[in-house]
Amino acid sequence: MSERASPRIIAIANQKGGVGKTTTTINLGAALAAMGKRVLLIDLDPQGNASTGLGVEDRDLSSYDLLIEGAKLADVTQKTKVDGIDVVPATTDLSSADVELSDNEKRIVLLRNAFSAADLRAYDYVFMDCPPSLSLLTVNALVAADSVLVPLQAEFFALEGLSQLMLTVRQVREGANSELRIEGVVLTMYDLRNNLSKLVEDDARQTLGELVYETKIPRNVRLSEAPSFAQTVLDYDATSTGALAYKALAEEIVARHDAIKSR
Repeated sequence: MSERASPRIIAIANQKGGVGKTTTTINLGAALAAMGKRVLLIDLDPQGNASTGLGVEDRDLSSYDLLIEGAKLADVTQKTKVDGIDVVPATTDLSSADVELSDNEKRIVLLRNAFSAADLRAYDYVFMDCPPSLSLLTVNALVAADSVLVPLQAEFFALEGLSQLMLTVRQVREGANSELRIEGVVLTMYDLRNNLSKLVEDDARQTLGELVYETKIPRNVRLSEAPSFAQTVLDYDATSTGALAYKALAEEIVARHDAIKSR
């Protein structure tokens, strides 16, 4: 039997808040898990919304312990009620990470070092839900990642907000992680009834080309309701347009990866 390959490590990032970043992390992970993929989700947002959305209550050990206290990845990882998804939860302790790490010479490679010291072969995908800022937490994710997936809200000035993130990605590529690339851009909160969404899509595709996924995530009340029940949208309402969109996105991502492997 051939040795299991390493997982695809993806940072899900956008320094602008409210663009569907955590919603994408949770539900894309759930959709991949439904396809039989094994997913590890690292919650790096001090708000801990990804942890809450997966129904995680035990946060005695968290991503804070992984980064700041030097805990082993295996010790801070726990199973979730979603079959196929494990999580490293977050707590508000992370909000002080930038201050606590400011004097640490290894401050931008802590997460990469934690991954290097761990056996990740049990997973197909590792997702890192980044905070809505270009903080040391986000930089740690970019340094540790193979690629960055960017949720882009279908609204005016959405592309302008990407410029700083792209600059940070370029800086990381020129420094600590030369292999980092853009995994893709997914349009979120897309409203078919609104001409603006179509205009933003056209602009994004003209500017970013094939980086923009064909799948678009719609505005959907089920997506908004699911976290309040500590569920993914696939568990909350598998037939909703939101659930179907994340299933389609998962299939598109896997197809892209399979195409790359076959080259």
